[in-house]
Amino acid sequence: MRYAPDHKRITRHRIVAAASAAFRERGVEGTGVDEVMRRAGLTHGGFYAHFSDKAELVAEACADAFDAAVENLDRIAARPTGAKRARLLIDSYLSARHRDNRGSGCLVVTVGADMARLDSAGRSGYAKGFARHLDRLCAALRLARDPEKNRDLVTHLMSSLVGALLFARAADTPARSDALLSSARRMLREEFCR
Repeated sequence: MRYAPDHKRITRHRIVAAASAAFRERGVEGTGVDEVMRRAGLTHGGFYAHFSDKAELVAEACADAFDAAVENLDRIAARPTGAKRARLLIDSYLSARHRDNRGSGCLVVTVGADMARLDSAGRSGYAKGFARHLDRLCAALRLARDPEKNRDLVTHLMSSLVGALLFARAADTPARSDALLSSARRMLREEFCR
């Protein structure tokens, strides 16, 4: 069977997209190559035509997930003030929709802990993607004129958002989860949106 010239590139992208969602839903450790290939509608054997190992896939899927956030960052960057930019990020990040849709949500919350346990190309790829993502967040939010202060504020805000979302996802009842999101939104608005 003869394939179109871009068949391999399209198939690889399908695998990366499936892996990106699976890693965010189940974590890297909890997701095998079989699961990724099943989600991509392919067989396990086809994996090695595209990737040398799972670590290579992890690195590419993480980069893809961080790049997917650019559209949201552009929306944030378009707001006229730092307070309005921070408010949009806080409200969207700590929403029930974001909490409930792990597969399309923030990679840091679900995959960050896995990276601390990996010692491979996957961890290196994640670290590079995360550094680039943090730079993009700093450029989008612009919370202070001084670049170092801006980076400190953005890092503090993102750490708070990630922790609050993690807590909300871990809550044992929907009411507790909603309360955690509401409380964190209120506190972070008071700190960053005045």
